[in-house]
Amino acid sequence: MLVIAESNSLYVGDMLFYLISFIITALLVWHFVWKPVTGMMEKRAKTVANDIDSAKKSREEAEQLATKRQAQLEGSQAEAAKIVDQAKKSAKTQGDQIVATAQADAQNLKEQAQRDAKQAREDALRGAKDDVANLSIEIASKLIKKQLNADDQKALIDSYIEGLVEHES
Repeated sequence: MLVIAESNSLYVGDMLFYLISFIITALLVWHFVWKPVTGMMEKRAKTVANDIDSAKKSREEAEQLATKRQAQLEGSQAEAAKIVDQAKKSAKTQGDQIVATAQADAQNLKEQAQRDAKQAREDALRGAKDDVANLSIEIASKLIKKQLNADDQKALIDSYIEGLVEHES
């Protein structure tokens, strides 16, 4: 039995050695391997979480920026349409002004031409009246063989021409 007891104590001694070696190895592994690996994993988890949060934030900012750009684009389109409408109105107003000015100028030219024509007609009638008066005086002088007073003859011819002018009108 002694052998058994020796063998058991040896066995217990080995077991105790193995147990202490295991605990020391576990502590060394925990201290030199487990802590750094766990710390590295936690750091990596934080980095991934931060990257996810950053990506989410970036996506939200991009969506806000896209919304803002869309609003600016719509505003720009509305402003462009407003500018085009104003340009059309301005062009129409200027066109109307040009047409009105041209019509007024044409009317003024027409009136001036009518005045000029009337003046030319009156001048022509005066000239014809004077020529007829002089011609009539000469004819009357030759027919009567006597010289009449020039003022009397002119008054007679003037009244005759005025009768012709009224008759034409």
